[in-house]
Amino acid sequence: MQTRDTFILQLRGETIGSVSSTSSMEESFQNETLRPILKLQNDLFIASFTSYIKRNKVDFQSKTLEAKLLVIDNAVQKDIKFSNTMKGFIIGLFTSNEYLKYSENSSNINKRMMSMLIERLKSQIQLFD
Repeated sequence: MQTRDTFILQLRGETIGSVSSTSSMEESFQNETLRPILKLQNDLFIASFTSYIKRNKVDFQSKTLEAKLLVIDNAVQKDIKFSNTMKGFIIGLFTSNEYLKYSENSSNINKRMMSMLIERLKSQIQLFD
């Protein structure tokens, strides 16, 4: 398993954001694990959301900015199948130790993960038109 973990860490790259001795476990996990994975998987998130729009026949281009943002919120927060797929894209790049940390506090980490994903999609909303 160590070989996989080493490969995953090299693939993801450096920590994004600061981590100090005063950082909470969740904040450290966010900056050391979640941010690098979200950055690495960005193209996959974009492709998945584009597919989601097409599959669900959402006329995204004709919507107002507010309505587009709401579509993103609803897709990630309320569409369980889509949300679970997005979580899988992220969790699949955890090391064994990171998964153990995640499993101890999955509820709070899931909230952070999905919130960060929503903000990432919203910040690139122009790609979906």
